[in-house]
Amino acid sequence: MPLTSSTSPDSASSANRSWWDHDAADYHARHRSYLDGFHWCPEMITEADARLLGDVRDLAVLEIGCGSAPCSSWLARDGAGFITAFDLSLGMLRHSDGAVPLVQADAQALPYLDHSFDVAFSAFGALPFVPDVTSVLVDVARVLRPGGRLVFSVTHPMRWIFPDDPEQFEAQISYFEREYVETDDNGLVTYAEFHRTIGDWVRALVAAGFVLQDIIEPEWPDSLTETWGQWSPDRGRIFPGTAIFIAQAAD
Repeated sequence: MPLTSSTSPDSASSANRSWWDHDAADYHARHRSYLDGFHWCPEMITEADARLLGDVRDLAVLEIGCGSAPCSSWLARDGAGFITAFDLSLGMLRHSDGAVPLVQADAQALPYLDHSFDVAFSAFGALPFVPDVTSVLVDVARVLRPGGRLVFSVTHPMRWIFPDDPEQFEAQISYFEREYVETDDNGLVTYAEFHRTIGDWVRALVAAGFVLQDIIEPEWPDSLTETWGQWSPDRGRIFPGTAIFIAQAAD
């Protein structure tokens, strides 16, 4: 079914740009281990081990919603043919190590030519923060070459139904509630995040012309004891915290 949102694209963009600009320093202080390399998720799956992007040594790669671009920086060191990345937040981009060319841009209006990239990816970036993800995926398909690869990780839709308390195991939020918005005293949107069911994600990818190849639901590693926000070992042993989608653009 078509999804509608009470939050406009411009409102979401403005709110989340401001949010991440102000949170950038604290975010990097809280998550140093996660930002030290290319991790797909709080379960600490690395691209070095998983190789979800495949062999990118001779390919052009785009990171969507890169934050300070630790993933792209790792790919550059690993020998990617060409890699660039963008993020909405200048505050996040300023924490980059400068290893790859970066652009401040909105995922809702990609500043790239048609068929510019062989691979696009996102690790918890951009896609959960736009009210109309289908239109964004259509634009991602536009900048990918025929047969190009798209891989992205997001909070697992099942995790949405639980509050942001790693010790809470009672479902309290409807699986079908599709947005979370914070506003100030004047009603101005200050933070916006959008939930999709598994079916929503599949339909959005298909509508954008992608062929879904896999959905990975990482198990929590026995050796990982770190709690990050709502992700924790106790929760991770019972239900998934991340979904990773792998898709291919139409030939």
